[in-house]
Amino acid sequence: MDISSIHLNQSLSSYAPCFARNASSFSHKQSLLTSCRVSFGLRGPNDCNWCRFKSSCRSLVMAREKGEKTEEHPLIDDSVDAEDENKVVRRPLKLPERDFNGTPYVPVYVMLPLGVIDMNCELVDPDSLVEQLRILKSVNVDGVMVDCWWGIVEAHTPQVYNWSGYKKLFQIVHELELKLQVVMSFHECGGNIGDDVHIPLPQWVMEIGQSNPDIYFTDREGRRNFECLTWGVDKERVLRGRTAIEVYFDYMRSFRVECDVFFKDGVISEIEVGLGPCGELRYPSYPAKHGWRYPGIGEFQCYDKYLMKSLSNAAEARGHSFWARGPDNAGSYNSSPHETGFFRDGGDYDSYYGRFFLNWYSQVLVDHGDRVLALANLAFEGTNIAAKLSGIHWWYKTASHAAELTAGFYNPSNRDGYASIAAMLKKYGVALNFTCVELRTLDQHEDFPEALADPEGLVWQVLNAAWDVSILVASENALPCYDREGYNKILENAKPRNDPDGRHLSAFTYLRLSSLLMERHNFLEFERFVKRMHGQSAPDLQVFPNEKHPKFKEIDGQVAAE
Repeated sequence: MDISSIHLNQSLSSYAPCFARNASSFSHKQSLLTSCRVSFGLRGPNDCNWCRFKSSCRSLVMAREKGEKTEEHPLIDDSVDAEDENKVVRRPLKLPERDFNGTPYVPVYVMLPLGVIDMNCELVDPDSLVEQLRILKSVNVDGVMVDCWWGIVEAHTPQVYNWSGYKKLFQIVHELELKLQVVMSFHECGGNIGDDVHIPLPQWVMEIGQSNPDIYFTDREGRRNFECLTWGVDKERVLRGRTAIEVYFDYMRSFRVECDVFFKDGVISEIEVGLGPCGELRYPSYPAKHGWRYPGIGEFQCYDKYLMKSLSNAAEARGHSFWARGPDNAGSYNSSPHETGFFRDGGDYDSYYGRFFLNWYSQVLVDHGDRVLALANLAFEGTNIAAKLSGIHWWYKTASHAAELTAGFYNPSNRDGYASIAAMLKKYGVALNFTCVELRTLDQHEDFPEALADPEGLVWQVLNAAWDVSILVASENALPCYDREGYNKILENAKPRNDPDGRHLSAFTYLRLSSLLMERHNFLEFERFVKRMHGQSAPDLQVFPNEKHPKFKEIDGQVAAE
């Protein structure tokens, strides 16, 4: 029995912090997992199943033995006696589950694979996709989410759009009577170690970037980040005569016109508008490609000439032109707050200059969201619109909240950094999509106590910031999840217990449709989760090898439609 491998899975399952979905959020999530593999000597994504041991291995050491079983794990013995070296050493603590029968109905969507549409805008393997979608429909999943990649649709020539593959996909979804959440993805997919899909920005944009690299976010050392355009060019005519805002609007307007039938038929239930790296409203402050590893604080990303000009103007308007600079004592990507003069307790982040800089830096983020969502409201009038926010939970239990500050969230312990974002979303009636609802603070403290993380505290703060201004809140898991414990945490956040106002999530999107999800045990657990999200009765699972499911069959360990 290899006990160390179980503890390794325990650590890795909660190593990577939460970041948000979006198809391309997957790229940096995977890079985080890859960094874990490198750190622990693993070769690749299949060296361990990140979630398989997650719920059982936090509190016990066990060995699998054919024929052994427990109530939660039918193939694992639950004996508390160590009769031989292959038996369980300690019984896991089983807590009573909350009954969600009769609770509000929360729709459940599933993100489609990153490579469902290829670089030629053709639908990849439609027959297999239809089979998987039928299985999802059979367990009453409400719909699916898909990214419409700028780098595919407007790949070669400005204002020449190709939506053909997406239209075929949408028609399939329509025929299966599922709904669609569509993401306007103005960022790169992939580019990080371990990603199996790479979708760059449009070729014509990259050609502009070769002669003018300041169209990209830039760190203090001058390293460019090619994931998305800097917000400094929102109003600069550097894209063949158009501003970035105009480019985004033309793209959204083209989609609305070309896919009009799917709007009229109600197939498209929501448009999520990409606002930054991984589609999230944040700076690209923790790029794995520049050497960042969890739980580094990240770096400020404001050193392109356009944002530096904006900072200079703000400093002059304040009457302190010498403040037209970024902090020179903020450490590097993998620093800890206490190692820096800027983020340490009592550091410069709370000085007159520090407060000026952070106010400017975070306001640029809010202004970018405001500009893009204003135009999205014009392009998609009458359609539900959402914006995604990343869950940066590490260093949350410090005074400065350094990782949030470098990402653009001015949220130190003495300031609410999410209220201004919620107010901006409220202005346009835009829903907030937030990540990391499956993560538990206790697990973070057990595995990475030095990170002083608090995902539960962060989720509670952000959800209440949104609910306080009466905007809808949706969510998604940050990392792939297949276990009961993770699902229970999602359910608790989706439907807070004893909330006097009966508030709950407007929808949940699961990351992601995959062969792992389609494994028999994983899918049965997912089906149970969907029922509970829908407020239905869901008895505990008793999975036995020969048990036949009424809705689907099993082929080589995978579920398949009857």
